[in-house]
Amino acid sequence: MKRMFVMALCLLLSVPALALARGESIGMSQVIRAIEDPFKADAPADIAIGDFEADFFQESRIASLDRVQRGRGRVMVKFDHTRGDRVPKALFRWEYDQPTTQEIVSDGRTIWVYLPDNRQVIQSDIELAAQSRPDDPVTFLTGLGNLSRDFLIGWAEPNQDIEGNYVLELRPRRVSPMIQRLLLVVNRDSVIPTGRPATFGDVFPLLSSTVFDPSGNTTIIEFSGARVNRGIPDSLFRFMPPAGVEVIRPSGNGMGY
Repeated sequence: MKRMFVMALCLLLSVPALALARGESIGMSQVIRAIEDPFKADAPADIAIGDFEADFFQESRIASLDRVQRGRGRVMVKFDHTRGDRVPKALFRWEYDQPTTQEIVSDGRTIWVYLPDNRQVIQSDIELAAQSRPDDPVTFLTGLGNLSRDFLIGWAEPNQDIEGNYVLELRPRRVSPMIQRLLLVVNRDSVIPTGRPATFGDVFPLLSSTVFDPSGNTTIIEFSGARVNRGIPDSLFRFMPPAGVEVIRPSGNGMGY
């Protein structure tokens, strides 16, 4: 489950909004702008994504064990734009129903990994992780507005699925122990063509993502029932340990999960 969580974060941390219109030619620069612009502090209100929530299905293939793990649950993410022109801080909440119940919650400063079956909560500082492990997937959550700075982005082969949604391939600009490359399947309805008004801010652009790591492991996450800009309250990103649950605070560098 720890590997599944890390790979899930890889996807969320490195995958923002994309766009495409039926029957129109879309250039790479348009797609990259569509990726970054909704998450910038100065994003126009009609394209800005302040929060989103969705159901997800996750499948992880662990090469060394020749084993497949599957998970299912809900995810919520909110972007805090109160830091002015800086990249917005990300708050997130992953709730797993399968294969075991688990919650991963962050208010942008602290992350809690709650394991009900173990009656334990692992509590860590995100800023410490960002400083000590700059290529950890968690730190990518703060960089959605600068994705092209951190990744080389190109079309995948093939660059469309059978429904006409676009597929992009992303490779880290510097070597990462977590990500070798990413494949993103983008909702064709969410790109804003040149010369057309930006009116697609209510469409969640990501349909599925695949992470390939340097060890040959892969993780696919498919999103469904996505909702954007519903005004998710900050209180959902604060975690209060239930009575009788042990709180573990790892020492040293890293997140502890």
